[in-house]
Amino acid sequence: MNATCPYCGATFKPRARYCPTCGRQLWAATPPGTSIVGESDPPLEAALSTPKSIHLNAEMLDLRELINVVESAMRWWRQRLTSADAVTRARAAEAIEDLSRILHSLAQQLAQGRETVRITRRLPALRAFPIACPACGHGNRAGAKYCQACRMPLFEPAPQGVGIPMPLRFRIAARTDQGRVRKNNQDAVYTGKIKLPGGGGAQLCIVADGMGGAKAGEHASRIAAEVTRTQLQSGVAGQRPPDAAAWQALLREAARAANRKVYDQARANVDHKGMGTTLTIALIVDDYAHLASVGDSRAYLINADGVTEDGATAAQLTSDHSLVARLVDIGQITAEQARTHPQRNLLYRSIGTDPSVEVDTFSEQLDPGDALLLCSDGLINHVTDEEIANSVLKQSDPDRACEQLVALANERGGRDNISVVIVRVERGR
Repeated sequence: MNATCPYCGATFKPRARYCPTCGRQLWAATPPGTSIVGESDPPLEAALSTPKSIHLNAEMLDLRELINVVESAMRWWRQRLTSADAVTRARAAEAIEDLSRILHSLAQQLAQGRETVRITRRLPALRAFPIACPACGHGNRAGAKYCQACRMPLFEPAPQGVGIPMPLRFRIAARTDQGRVRKNNQDAVYTGKIKLPGGGGAQLCIVADGMGGAKAGEHASRIAAEVTRTQLQSGVAGQRPPDAAAWQALLREAARAANRKVYDQARANVDHKGMGTTLTIALIVDDYAHLASVGDSRAYLINADGVTEDGATAAQLTSDHSLVARLVDIGQITAEQARTHPQRNLLYRSIGTDPSVEVDTFSEQLDPGDALLLCSDGLINHVTDEEIANSVLKQSDPDRACEQLVALANERGGRDNISVVIVRVERGR
């Protein structure tokens, strides 16, 4: 018989220890006579080791690749059936039952001759900058009358000798918090600069969310952040990358170097066996943000004037490498259901789980008024995309915005470590 959470009113099963909706501890809410025995620090996130990966496509997903990931998740949960903890065994049994239904649905489609399935949900189309300024060459959105960079008229000849674009200025804040459930903080956050040849620097922001028993996850995320930073600095020591494609290649190599280091450390130390981490990188050079991501730590672009073709004020720039994200893509579950889905923290791609890793990369032009936000899933498990955007837009101070978002996630349960980095883009002075 299900019980009701005294905090948010959602129903939960009698043996649950935390509300699946608000995340608050349910010890006091458990019905009288129901004993709760279990691990005091249950794993909230895990990386699946699978020899085959999912290749993300804007239109279709390969059914066999998706089935491989579901089967990997089932193997992971089967191992939990041998746990001495009764609650863990019960959770594993429920998860296997849920995954069996998903596997049956996918297998039925494959049996009918369908090899691929169309994606119904995708990342939004971002704004375009098709209008070049005649004075400084900076790209501008369709319909703009004045250049975002130099403020000169776009459709009138600019006076000779004027129109030099004013450089962008960045205000950066970061905050990481243990949360209310975890015993230690396995997130790693870094913000700083890397020096560029010929002078100047690029802003570097990193969020890594570690996974693994004891302090293994904490070790993995720290290694990933450190290796990424040093690899990027050495990568630009000789020559500055000439274009976005070259910057993206540099980010991919840095992430792969981090993967090799974490993987080798996990194999060399029995205490670190199975550790891994997510990794999301933002490297801001001039008026471009170059991004790389592995796992489900996210990057968002936010602007009150709109960041997508349809004028939305926020857009997710990265794709979650999780089983649940792909189930949302194909319409198996809704985005809202994904927030509390039992498989929401199973990743099929992470740093350190396998000897090699695929890295998503992306570049986006920045405008004054933009805000770039990086975060671990400890934030998005409790705070919606709309709430994230509203907090950033209402609070001009990025440090204060980080503080408010962490506080909101903790207020709703703080089930996991919470990390936030915010970069506010302004016109330089």
